[in-house]
Amino acid sequence: MQESAQFFIATGAILALGMAVDMLGRRSALPRVSLLVLLGIAAGPTALNLIPSVLLDNFDTIVVIALVMIGFLLGGKLTRELLVNSGKAGLWISLSAAIGTAIVVFIGLSLIGMPADIALLLACIAAATAPAATFETVMEFGTPGKFATLLLLVVALDDIWGLMLFSLALSVVSVMNGNESEFSPLMMMLRDIGGGVFIGLLLGLPAAFLTGRIKPGQPMLTEALVLTLLCVGLTLWAEASFLIAAIVMGAVITNTARHHEYPFHAIENIERPFLVVFFVLAGAALELELLWQASLIGVVYIGCRVLGKIVGALAGSRFSSESPTTGRWMGIALLPQAGVAMGMALLAATAFPDYRDILLPVVIGATVLFEIVGPFGTRMALAAMQKIEAAKSDR
Repeated sequence: MQESAQFFIATGAILALGMAVDMLGRRSALPRVSLLVLLGIAAGPTALNLIPSVLLDNFDTIVVIALVMIGFLLGGKLTRELLVNSGKAGLWISLSAAIGTAIVVFIGLSLIGMPADIALLLACIAAATAPAATFETVMEFGTPGKFATLLLLVVALDDIWGLMLFSLALSVVSVMNGNESEFSPLMMMLRDIGGGVFIGLLLGLPAAFLTGRIKPGQPMLTEALVLTLLCVGLTLWAEASFLIAAIVMGAVITNTARHHEYPFHAIENIERPFLVVFFVLAGAALELELLWQASLIGVVYIGCRVLGKIVGALAGSRFSSESPTTGRWMGIALLPQAGVAMGMALLAATAFPDYRDILLPVVIGATVLFEIVGPFGTRMALAAMQKIEAAKSDR
């Protein structure tokens, strides 16, 4: 009974503080995501230790629900019109930013003497971004402009490439280490991505037909919750990618439903509380002492990831005939990195226990930095491009 009381009191307090942080974020240049993460760090075990363990023990569940909601909303942005007008740019920039980051990080780590197998795993982990942090920062700016809309498309695609690169890296490193099950990571990739696409279609197609027909003319919160919970449950059961499933589900509904806006509006009305708790607990779960353990490897990893995102996005913008300005700012906007990267690091540490003491401190230490500083880069990029787009429209 006491644990239940602690759970509800702590959740209520976090939401109340989240409202205060929201007000502060609206009155300052500070991204709300960074403020919530800092609040979590201050209230977490490494500082004041105010958050009960019962809430932190349920962090994984909150992560999955929040990311499914974000994936669903991201998928809802992938309209046929956007894919026709910006699909080429989104494809090239996301692919180039993911591969470019992996290449730059791999070269940087190799130059300081890291073994090729560890460097390869870290390089592919570096390609991942943070959909939740990026989406939340974009929403702070109100109605997304052209750059912000393209950024959401790139982020939706980026983690797909990241998952593919990481799965291939697991396979290659397995071969390098002489493991007998060297092809299992490839099957994992097919299960994660193919399973996610299948579940997204399985839920999205009937939902697209039923949306707006159950109760015409009104947003249905129940519809949105049914989709979210079924997506979470089915992907966890099938061990598929819940993020990819949610993106596919959202994209199917937005492009085929008669009343496609209803479930997205319903999710938007409830995703904010989940995100507030998500970012605060993310901050509380970060182990700051791992920053110091990362040392030189972590510094090179962080520096090369920043360089890789900027160079990769710039190259992708040129391949797709987008302006160099878009490419430069896009790389800065893609700096946030969070749960997906930590999940990859934990999976790699489980597959290769000998690498655990290097992989986890570097990735988790870098995540601390990117989770706090990354949204500042995204906000700066959005503000700069908003001014540029406004100046063009005034001409």
